[in-house]
Amino acid sequence: MDVTQLAAVDAAQAARMMSEVRSATLAGQRSRLPPRPVIGRSWERVLRSGVDPERGARAGLLPREEVERRREASPLRLVLPVLREGLLSVADAAHHIVVVADAEGRVLWREGNAAVLRRADGVGFEPGADWGEGAVGTNGVGTPAVVRRPVQVFAAEHFVGALASWTCAGAPLTDPRDGRLIGVVDVSGPLETMHPATLAWVGSVAKLAEARLRELHLTSLERLRAVAAPVLARLGGRAMVVDRDGWTAAVAGLPYTARIALPGTASAGRGWLPAVGPCSLEPLAGGWLVRADGEPGGPGPVRIVLDLSRPRRWTVTLDGAAGPWSHDLSPRHAELLYLLAVHRSGRSAAELAEDVFGDPARRVTVRAEMSRVRRYLGAFLEHRPYRFAEGAEVGVLLPDDPRDLLPHSAARTVARGRSGAPAA
Repeated sequence: MDVTQLAAVDAAQAARMMSEVRSATLAGQRSRLPPRPVIGRSWERVLRSGVDPERGARAGLLPREEVERRREASPLRLVLPVLREGLLSVADAAHHIVVVADAEGRVLWREGNAAVLRRADGVGFEPGADWGEGAVGTNGVGTPAVVRRPVQVFAAEHFVGALASWTCAGAPLTDPRDGRLIGVVDVSGPLETMHPATLAWVGSVAKLAEARLRELHLTSLERLRAVAAPVLARLGGRAMVVDRDGWTAAVAGLPYTARIALPGTASAGRGWLPAVGPCSLEPLAGGWLVRADGEPGGPGPVRIVLDLSRPRRWTVTLDGAAGPWSHDLSPRHAELLYLLAVHRSGRSAAELAEDVFGDPARRVTVRAEMSRVRRYLGAFLEHRPYRFAEGAEVGVLLPDDPRDLLPHSAARTVARGRSGAPAA
């Protein structure tokens, strides 16, 4: 029986069991019952990072002014009403608190049961605190941010002993415009209030919040579309108007693409884009006017560098005749491009589906993701099978510790990369 299921029947027994598992793990011994895989992998990461298992490695609180600055700059502020409506009333009644943290794990908002808020103060679970895995170990804020999926952490599944009287369920929040992690929403409380349905509840509300962000983005795109139509009608030629994230508002004389890849530091002037070729960018209110100057296609030989060395941020950089060009990668795209970098002869959709999902039948999902990848790699990514273009020089920058490679990924090739074993 899963420890979270046991906890719903007998929280005290489940807590004792997890305490024994944690003690054995810290002593380097094998316990009778291994930790759940998501918890075991988190403990491995935290042990490598040197977090004190009794006190953690608390960073200083952010000043109040910095917390306010982050709140104002974060898209999370746009979905606070959704999170409050979906979580707060039930959490308060159930002796829980709701915590919203940014992508770095810094707590920005915290509300809920007054008594539990006071208990949270005692363990530093307060606005401005760092609750990333590298600061306080396995927990309902830092761990979902690493693995990019909802996670429930019960009692001594928390790596730091001071948190063993808590139960937490957290879900990552991503920006639907670009797949970027923007934060985590977490519901936490005393371990005796734990319920196995909490994780599904928090995950569902997180999806509602992401849907609200998607709705706001579509509204802003409609406003840009109203500006774009007369601009393109007046110009003629091959051009398009996109928002600041590359989503297409209007197009003239070019094939329609829902989104084009813009460099991370897009600026006015001449350049090269995979979906357009040589072009010029001119700023518009809320976006860019892209005017094609020549035929689409690659600008000649190119070096492609896949940078997977940093935690939670991965990029691909193309350096060719048109100069260097970089793009931030979602967790899934980082995983797929790593697989293609390892298998230079190429992978079919079925092979990639087997690699990523363990199910070759999920070819449609893979094809949809690879179609999105080709928006920014264009002619440098071929298909049938999927592979980097012939002649492209491909390099991969890996973490200093191989075990930190794409921690969200369950793909077998990635797992072999973490272990240092040959990829094939």
